[in-house]
Amino acid sequence: MAKKTELTLYCSFCGKSEVEVERLIQGLEDAWICDACILTGAEILSEVEDEEAGPTKRTILAPNKVPNPREIVSYLDQYVIGQERAKKVLSVAVYNHYKRVFGNHANQNQRSDQTAHADVELTKSNVMLIGPTGSGKTLLAQTLARLLDVPFTIGDATSLTEAGYVGEDVESILVGLMQAADWDADRAAFGIVYIDEIDKIARKTGDNPSITRDVSGEGVQQALLKIIEGTTANVPPQGGRKHPQQEYVQLDTRNVLFICGGAFSGLADEVRKRVQKRTALGFVAAEDDGSGLLLLTEAVVDESPLPEERLDRQREQKMRRLEKESRNDSLLLRQVMPDDLRSFGLIPEFIGRLPVVASLDALDRKTMMRILTEPKNSVVRQFQRLFVMDGVTLEFDREALEAIATDAFVRKTGARGLRSIVESALLDVMYEIPGRDEISRCLVTQDVFTQRKTPTLLDEEGRPFVFPREYDQAA
Repeated sequence: MAKKTELTLYCSFCGKSEVEVERLIQGLEDAWICDACILTGAEILSEVEDEEAGPTKRTILAPNKVPNPREIVSYLDQYVIGQERAKKVLSVAVYNHYKRVFGNHANQNQRSDQTAHADVELTKSNVMLIGPTGSGKTLLAQTLARLLDVPFTIGDATSLTEAGYVGEDVESILVGLMQAADWDADRAAFGIVYIDEIDKIARKTGDNPSITRDVSGEGVQQALLKIIEGTTANVPPQGGRKHPQQEYVQLDTRNVLFICGGAFSGLADEVRKRVQKRTALGFVAAEDDGSGLLLLTEAVVDESPLPEERLDRQREQKMRRLEKESRNDSLLLRQVMPDDLRSFGLIPEFIGRLPVVASLDALDRKTMMRILTEPKNSVVRQFQRLFVMDGVTLEFDREALEAIATDAFVRKTGARGLRSIVESALLDVMYEIPGRDEISRCLVTQDVFTQRKTPTLLDEEGRPFVFPREYDQAA
């Protein structure tokens, strides 16, 4: 090894000379350190600090960050069209839930008389959403969780069975909540769980107790009681069935908000039977006459024609009759009582743990037209964004939107059906557009849906694009 000269400076850590490094920094006496060793030391310290600190945790919802009911509804209006009553019920329930969680600190404008009730313990009020498929139950819950920035998960009640039988234990619905919280039990304890298809676990015998064991109905309701009310649940990290040798993560569900939703097909008939027993008028909707009794009257439906209506008269009459029937059912569902839910097949203990009940109205054609265009992430805007990525402007005329709404209404698939209808109509053009720079516009008219024609594609000069022979424009 070459001998170090007195005139050449060397790094005291790596031994490199001043000509081999960018810079040398002097310490005490004749100690020197080069720039490379400084960077290496900084990286080592950073790794050690990260290991000691552990994984970064997201903040938990703060008491002063809980929006009031009006702010919640205002946010929901940006994504969910209609369902004004359900929004109001849900916003108040969510606000009261987190106000209960955080105590009176959630309200910054505290009154002096609040101290008189400081020893009052507030119980949890979980929510049940009742409404036809595609009416917005899941979307309301998802939007709420996004606003509050809390962990959120969706569980399917149809996959649950009583402990000891083939299927998933009720604790498995909490696995998704823990995953959404990055397995932070403290943060998951403030989350929201939406249990879909809750009506499918109604006991098969309705209001009568089951003679045989109902493992996917009444048994699941019994198993859900403790979790919904609030308990320390043992969550299996991998989901599925629990076994004695498995390690569990404990989650306190006392502050978890449970929202249960279902279509409850046939529940309107149960309400109708109850109401008709109390009155002898025999119509279908309800209003309060001021005496505390619900009188039956005929539902009022907007009879004004849709702008530039082109449907034939017979079909239009059928559409209005269907809209009136769905409107009457919606009015009946607004009058749901615990007795109706018990007759449907829910046990009283389960009903009692879901004290807040909100019904969602069936969507009519005009509401579906609004859903197509008004929300921030509406179906039309989503497809327009997809087309813009290929340099094409997508346009729908009003008659086309009316045809989409009518088709979805007839299918009775709710808002979910809108996307599938548009997707099917645009399939051919979405196949042809990529890689064709000459196409600049796509026009969608009513004929695309009523006569199964292909949307019109235009170039920058307005000339139509000629489709290959396999696409029959008149098909």
